Amino acid sequence: MNTNFLKDKTITITGGTGSFGSTLLDFLSNSEVKKIKIVSRDETKQDTLRKKFPSDKVEFIIGDIKDRDSLFGSFENSDYVFHAAALKYVPSCEFFPFEAVKTNIVGSNNVLEVARLGDVKKVVMLSTDKAVQPINAMGMSKAMMEKLTFTYGLNHKSTVKTIYNVTRYGNVMGSRGSVIPLFIKLLLNDDELTVTDMNMTRFMMSLQESVNLVLYALEHGTQGELFVQKAPSASIECLISALEVIFNKKARIKTIGFRHSEKLHETLLSSEEATRSSSHDNYFRVQPDLRDLNYSNSNNFLGNSSVLPFDSSNTKILNTEELVELLLKQDFIQKYLK
Repeated sequence: MNTNFLKDKTITITGGTGSFGSTLLDFLSNSEVKKIKIVSRDETKQDTLRKKFPSDKVEFIIGDIKDRDSLFGSFENSDYVFHAAALKYVPSCEFFPFEAVKTNIVGSNNVLEVARLGDVKKVVMLSTDKAVQPINAMGMSKAMMEKLTFTYGLNHKSTVKTIYNVTRYGNVMGSRGSVIPLFIKLLLNDDELTVTDMNMTRFMMSLQESVNLVLYALEHGTQGELFVQKAPSASIECLISALEVIFNKKARIKTIGFRHSEKLHETLLSSEEATRSSSHDNYFRVQPDLRDLNYSNSNNFLGNSSVLPFDSSNTKILNTEELVELLLKQDFIQKYLK
């Protein structure tokens, strides 16, 4: 990917010590950016990354998005902000929903506001397929984060210079939130793989693809737009079969039923959003809904009656051979094989 547009720019990454943040840092460290600010609460992970990337252009900042004041220094002189800090585990948010509210909603609103006050040029907010028609606290809190983002720039037209965009992800292979590393660990230890439903499908994205998506949104996004990758999917049954092939081991499976607020299939674009989407390269680009409360002047809105959502059951569904090929390209899989 061409990164000339990042030359001499200062970039802040909230939640920068997570899987996405460390992958983006690895990518940006080889570009011509001026400075990369890594913001997180985890000093241990910061120390690990600091040793891995001993560069004067990487700055590590202890900060918490729930504390609005702590963000001002992090965003100072920043051209672009990637907002990756979040509570991401569905069961954790189900049992502690107000923590999801404080981090994913209030904390995200702090990011939006401080970016505006600091004249940040662009902000890309990272979201999840679970925010579409959400049935769990994590998805609900991320859906509210999206709503805040879509309306923030539009509601402050006269004062805001910052452009706000959202990117949505499905399952990012190899990330800490992905089931794949867990399945591999259980398989290699001859432990049972706990499965909710073998027919469950999930989108499949690599960590590098997640980076490509946010950079695409950063380069091309205008106010209030949503970007989604045209990701393929695979069933849990296919995933287990692929891991059995790769590691030449037969899995022992225990079906435990659906966990708290789990879906059989995930959705990256709702029917309503699909009516506002256009196809660009490997991505869907969704325009904001610019209608106001005077609906009598909104006669040209397309509606959503005949458009299908983009979900993990109607995208390209990988078979075992295709998924094996995809997984073998991932660095984290190669580390296990070595």
